[in-house]
Amino acid sequence: MGMWSLGLGAVGAAIAGLILANTDFLLTKPAPASVEYLGNADLKTINSDERALKAKTLWEKSGAVIMAVRRPGCFLCREEASELSSLKPQLDELGVPLYAVVKENVGTEIQDFRPHFAGEIFLDEKQAFYGPQQRKMGVLGFIRLGVWQNFIRAWRSGHQGNMNGEGFILGGVFVIGSGEQGVLLEHREKEFGDKVSIQSVLEAAKKIVVEK
Repeated sequence: MGMWSLGLGAVGAAIAGLILANTDFLLTKPAPASVEYLGNADLKTINSDERALKAKTLWEKSGAVIMAVRRPGCFLCREEASELSSLKPQLDELGVPLYAVVKENVGTEIQDFRPHFAGEIFLDEKQAFYGPQQRKMGVLGFIRLGVWQNFIRAWRSGHQGNMNGEGFILGGVFVIGSGEQGVLLEHREKEFGDKVSIQSVLEAAKKIVVEK
């Protein structure tokens, strides 16, 4: 009877843990990023003519839509990048550029990511766009129903990827206005494959005042 009770207790604990893991209770809450914080981020171009720049130069006059990529080789990230890139013609009409930042440059990962993303890509080695309070999702992500639903959605849409590089630090998407407009939209990935609404991105981009 004791072993039977112990077994039932273990099963009960496992079920409770599974239920808890599928709530947002265990997730680290994001700290909103101010435009001053993001603007001071040190970025590098990723090409033969490597140069350093402050992030604020990307949006000072035109605003910008910026994707903080969790991992370029991730098929979920490639799916979101492709959807954001579908807005490129409309963003061009608004005069608002589309950018991405990555936290590392591993092998050919960035090069292989470019076909999925229509904007310029920068290296954010200090991972400013993943803060100010960095959030991670490890093995917890693989027992979340939402993550598996995201896996299936991206797989059905034909996206593929690999396991190269750091993929536990969560990313997000920002729409930042010009001048003193500040952050108009801040989407923080709460789990693997938690995409931003591209309609929300477009609506926020339409609020940007582009300096002529």
